[in-house]
Amino acid sequence: MAARPTALRKTGRVLLYLAMIVAAAGILLPFVWMVISSLKTNNQVFTAPIEWIPDPFRWRNYVDIWIKGDMVTWVRNTMTVSVVVTLLQVVTGSFAAYGFAKTRFPGRDALFLLYIGTIAVPWASYMIPQFQMLSSWGLANTLYSIMLLQAFGAFGVFLMKQYYESIPDSLCEAARIDGLSEYGIWWRIMLPLSVPALASLTIITFVTTWNDYLGPLIYLRDRELWTIQLGLQRFVGDYNAEHALIMTGSVLSVLPIAIVFLLGQRYFVQGIATTGVKG
Repeated sequence: MAARPTALRKTGRVLLYLAMIVAAAGILLPFVWMVISSLKTNNQVFTAPIEWIPDPFRWRNYVDIWIKGDMVTWVRNTMTVSVVVTLLQVVTGSFAAYGFAKTRFPGRDALFLLYIGTIAVPWASYMIPQFQMLSSWGLANTLYSIMLLQAFGAFGVFLMKQYYESIPDSLCEAARIDGLSEYGIWWRIMLPLSVPALASLTIITFVTTWNDYLGPLIYLRDRELWTIQLGLQRFVGDYNAEHALIMTGSVLSVLPIAIVFLLGQRYFVQGIATTGVKG
């Protein structure tokens, strides 16, 4: 009788793995087609049936995209904004989260709930007054406007606070007894112990900023300030028949965030899995 439950568990596990493989294949298939199409000629991209192996491989597309499109400027601007915004959000989010998680002051919980509640407020509701404010400061049509827009994030504070609560308060209390300031506790104790959560916040923020389209569309007018999302949108309009080059540009736009995710995948999974677990 004991063998039957074991067989059922094995069968269920096999079916689960098969379902996960099918789901993963469904998610990855469009990306695989995009990469393959980037190595084809324009006439081969939409042939039916699909040619999964290009004949011939057109590696020239990865040279032409840099010539016909201003990819250097787009990638440089996007990388600059993404890196700066990520650093700002990691610093501000982790420090604010430390205040909410490890210090005591009147109205702390109410202030935290009020701040987290801003996640539910759609950007469209305050997009115009925000644009007017930044324009009055002379920041419109500069990369600084995008950096300032995303320098603070309620989600990052929430994520870091949940992780900080898994760290025993006794560590902070011992550090205070030894004379360490709150800044020192945050820098020397909390940050080194929260690498998985920091990695999760870094990946999420970098990917979100890299893929942002609406913000740069509103604030960046000069071509030399365009990010890769704006540049590819204009490239599609100028070369709408160059299907292979469009796919090549799409591959190049996805490649950096794929590398960032792969490098931090282990910490990302660990950070998400342990966030909210009480210490």
